[in-house]
Amino acid sequence: MGESIFDVLREAIDNGNPVALATVIEGEGAGNKLILVPTDQVHGTLGNESLDRVVLRDMSGELEAGRTGTRHYGLNGEAREEALTVFIESFAPPPQMLIFGAVDFTAALVRVAKVLGYHVTVCDARAVFATTKRFPLADVVEAQWPEKLLDSVGSTLGIRDAVCVLTHDNKFDVPAITASLKTDVGYIGVMGSRKTHENRSNRLREAGVNDEDFLRIMSPIGSDIGARTPEETAISICAEIIALRTGREAHSLKQGAGPIHKAND
Repeated sequence: MGESIFDVLREAIDNGNPVALATVIEGEGAGNKLILVPTDQVHGTLGNESLDRVVLRDMSGELEAGRTGTRHYGLNGEAREEALTVFIESFAPPPQMLIFGAVDFTAALVRVAKVLGYHVTVCDARAVFATTKRFPLADVVEAQWPEKLLDSVGSTLGIRDAVCVLTHDNKFDVPAITASLKTDVGYIGVMGSRKTHENRSNRLREAGVNDEDFLRIMSPIGSDIGARTPEETAISICAEIIALRTGREAHSLKQGAGPIHKAND
């Protein structure tokens, strides 16, 4: 079984596919291994079906974030028990988040995204705003036009990645959105009021964006949780990203009508 596990692991890594490996390092069944490939291929066992089911859930989450670390479980996967220590290794790069617009909301979104394990790039064509001093937690800060950045990194974007357009300016928004639509990025969110969205949509149609493309654009950005502050807005954006990625029902601002901020919020 051990050789089979490592054959699967080696094949996934050689093919550039994300894969997670869990190993019991303390407790009953020490040395047992379980491997997960995102196409729902599962090999091995940590001891029993209940334990495997719980650990597979955690492996999936760690793999999404590109994290490695230890978890503690009961013998049948019970939470808040420490009968077993399991080491979960993720063989995948962290998901990417590209944030266009060095605005007040950006710093808050960078902080929340880093907690979730994203590799964060902040991009703004205005060099005076796009500085590491303003965004010290960002992995990369670029002072260039969005379409140029996407020309260089767009081919690396996939379903786990996100583009967030926070600029509120059509001369930045439109090229950022149209360039993002040419990639396989899993999430494209755009900030602005419903009026801004309507005006921007007209410009996007003039730029060749069709109805199918519009289905990919989450605008106004974020889940409808009544967010007002930059920090609350950052949480609403990340909540929408998670819901979209996991296929869960979560009411988005895109689905509503009327003012984003209600009078009694």
